[in-house]
Amino acid sequence: MSSPAAAGGDHGDTAIREAYPLLPVASGGDHGDIAVREADPLLPASNDEDIVVGAMGKHWVPADEKEILASQECGARMPPLLYQTFRVKGMLINLYRLLTLIRVMVIILFFTWRLEHRDSDSMWLWWISIVGDFWFGLTWLLNQITKFKPRKCVPKLSKLREQFDLSDGISNLPILDVFITTVDPVNEPMLYTMNSVLSILATDYPAEKYATYFSDDGGSLIHYEGLLETAKFAALWVPFCRKHCVEPRAPENYFGRNVRPYTGNTPNEFIDDHRRMRVEYEELKARLDGLSAAIARRSETFNSANTKEGRVNATWMTDGTQWPGTWIEQSKGHRKGNHPAIFKIYYMIVEPVMLNQPSNDPQLGMPASSDQPLDFSAVDVRLPTLVYLARDKRPGYGHQKKEGAMNMQLRVSALLSNAPFIINFDCDHYINNSQAFRAAVCFMLDPRDGDDTAFVQFPQRFDDVDPTDRYCNHNRMFFDSTLLGLNGIQGPSFVGTGCMFRRVALYGADPPRWRPDDAKAKVLHMPTIFGKSTTFINSLPAAANQERSTASPATVDEAATAELASVMTGPYEDGTQWGNDVGWVYNIATEDVVTGFRLHRSGWRSRYCAMEPDAFRGTAPINLTERLYQILRWSGGSLEMFFSRFCPLLAGRRLHPMQRVAYINMTIYPLSSFFMVVYDLYPVMWLVHGQFYIQRPFQTFALFVAVVIATMELIGMVEIKWAGLTLLDWFRNEQFYIIGTTGVYPTAMLHILLRSLGLNGVSFKVTAKKLTGGARERFAELYDDVQWVPLLVPTVVVMAVNVVSIGIAAGKAIARGWSAAQVAWAATGLLFNLWMLLLLYPFALGIMGRWSKMPYILFALLAAAVAATASVYVALARFV
Repeated sequence: MSSPAAAGGDHGDTAIREAYPLLPVASGGDHGDIAVREADPLLPASNDEDIVVGAMGKHWVPADEKEILASQECGARMPPLLYQTFRVKGMLINLYRLLTLIRVMVIILFFTWRLEHRDSDSMWLWWISIVGDFWFGLTWLLNQITKFKPRKCVPKLSKLREQFDLSDGISNLPILDVFITTVDPVNEPMLYTMNSVLSILATDYPAEKYATYFSDDGGSLIHYEGLLETAKFAALWVPFCRKHCVEPRAPENYFGRNVRPYTGNTPNEFIDDHRRMRVEYEELKARLDGLSAAIARRSETFNSANTKEGRVNATWMTDGTQWPGTWIEQSKGHRKGNHPAIFKIYYMIVEPVMLNQPSNDPQLGMPASSDQPLDFSAVDVRLPTLVYLARDKRPGYGHQKKEGAMNMQLRVSALLSNAPFIINFDCDHYINNSQAFRAAVCFMLDPRDGDDTAFVQFPQRFDDVDPTDRYCNHNRMFFDSTLLGLNGIQGPSFVGTGCMFRRVALYGADPPRWRPDDAKAKVLHMPTIFGKSTTFINSLPAAANQERSTASPATVDEAATAELASVMTGPYEDGTQWGNDVGWVYNIATEDVVTGFRLHRSGWRSRYCAMEPDAFRGTAPINLTERLYQILRWSGGSLEMFFSRFCPLLAGRRLHPMQRVAYINMTIYPLSSFFMVVYDLYPVMWLVHGQFYIQRPFQTFALFVAVVIATMELIGMVEIKWAGLTLLDWFRNEQFYIIGTTGVYPTAMLHILLRSLGLNGVSFKVTAKKLTGGARERFAELYDDVQWVPLLVPTVVVMAVNVVSIGIAAGKAIARGWSAAQVAWAATGLLFNLWMLLLLYPFALGIMGRWSKMPYILFALLAAAVAATASVYVALARFV
């Protein structure tokens, strides 16, 4: 990807100045008119009493006056409070609660009236509708009551700095372990993965305080060598980020943004540094793109030189040794599911070395020279520890995919850095706000309830989603409404990525408030559940010490290497509680939600942290089929959870009652599909009978339905007001709920049925990510030709039924010469059909593929289908 900035010259300078409007026109001198940001990005006000809570701040006020007073009184007597809680203004939240109560009363009156008027053209369908209406009313109420007490928690980064960042440059912040997982460089493009790594290495957290563990579950040499190239580039990129305070710190996203304020301290050097870094990054991308071909050529050369009898076509490393992982031409012992463990550690340089913990003292770089193009003489150039891992794979063992890889990272990191806190990332997510680690630490170390906090969840935000969010990828109703509601109870659920965990919570320890006063963590009394590694067992006490701010230097000698290889094998977990009561949970598609539930069930709480700018961002599928597969995996996993030992109904008293309600609703929602499909197919009865009414008298029934729907929509309007959402966010959520219930959720129910019969169930496809090129290709995936799979068929049938129903109604009006009153009455009934088609509009566009760029074609096709159906009916009516 070329650019003026990469090419250099006056045009490059002009492009950079346009992107950074606050840069001074003339070089030299002081900062000129540069606006250097000193305050916290979350707390832009000059004092703690005047906190801005983002775009929805006008509807939020401090939740507790005692909290404010305690914050003001904190001094030498007690540690400062590290976050502040906000609630929705009383008038708005009380209106929300009142409307909910009114709707409940309307629903009760509706059911009472229906039970008193058991009059229908089909009583068996009437009973189905009664049960369905009760189900929808119940699940709606379960969803609503968990949002009666939404809370927003804002970390105080300035207080964290005052307490832990010392004046001499030394930091007492706790150490962190960062996990990033990947498996396939094709479905998970390596450019995204390496940008994620770079953003982690460059984040604003002391380099000696965290280590990054990169799990390559495919064991591919291209990932290993890509990491080598990334580490070389990081030696320039990380100091550049620190010198100029750039955001975000993933170069692909940083260079791809058009306008951004300059917040560094050396504006006069920025243009030259920016131009040089852009060139270096383009060269890195070229090297990453050429890795696959380079490895193939190298391997072919080495294999050709090997004339020994019985030789194999191995994959070779640059040092002339065979790669121990997966080969290009896979063979025994070198396949994706069958290869030994691989362990490599890097620090500062790109050759394998022993793990040396960075010193606490900053290490300044070198002035600009022919070998060093950028001046880093006043910049700390230390890099955090980076560890490459590829766990042992062998036939006959269930390796448990992503959760198995993270549990392996949990064990390996315990033998090395053993940080008390862990952050996990998907390989397609990057750090968008360099203060994110510090923000999460605020909740873990807060003197009020930090010790009882198991994890801090950040919302998922995505790049490269079309402006209208056709397939509801942002899922804002969940992240900006539902999770804020849970934040006021026991905390949000774990959603798979962008989350900081307390290590001992993952080990199965009880939270302090549920431990006996004279007992240590439960986990320390059950060492046998962790496997046979004595070194790992001995690491448990240190893992519980959240005050530990330095990592004990680990000596990776021959014995330590053997121990690391042991905990990276599949058989290590045999006969243990890994994947059950320890680590991330196995054998359920939604392992993230289940793991969070297990922690909540044990009495731990969690916190939700939404930052501005967003803490993390990633990629999302904008192809219809991929998106539906993603929803299928979530809904199928939710039902698996409900019918497993992790069912919320079976949890003990440590789970807050409202948290239990929330988890019940999270796990049973796919069951709604049975009733929704029946409702969607009601129009078929109009095709069979001249007239068909599910409830008589229909006028009263229709009035009740209209009021029930109107109150629900009115409540939704109030909700999006306090959640800071838009009408489009709300409507997209409504649309994809219908799309899910008509096609995806029935498949999830089929999966559970097959599993209950002892069969394998439906295979859940992992979502593939496609690498986008220039701006012209940015949304190309949105318009790809549809991948026709059985998952699409039910929704297509529902659309066809509603279109044909409208056509039949029009044909009847023509053939039978209906009066204006009859037409008006029929039109009232057809509103349901039109509303259903409107809700399925994104699905209809998706199956059109490239033609969806011209939506008017869809409307023309629908009109033609209605006209054709009406014409056929009129023609047939003449012969009857």
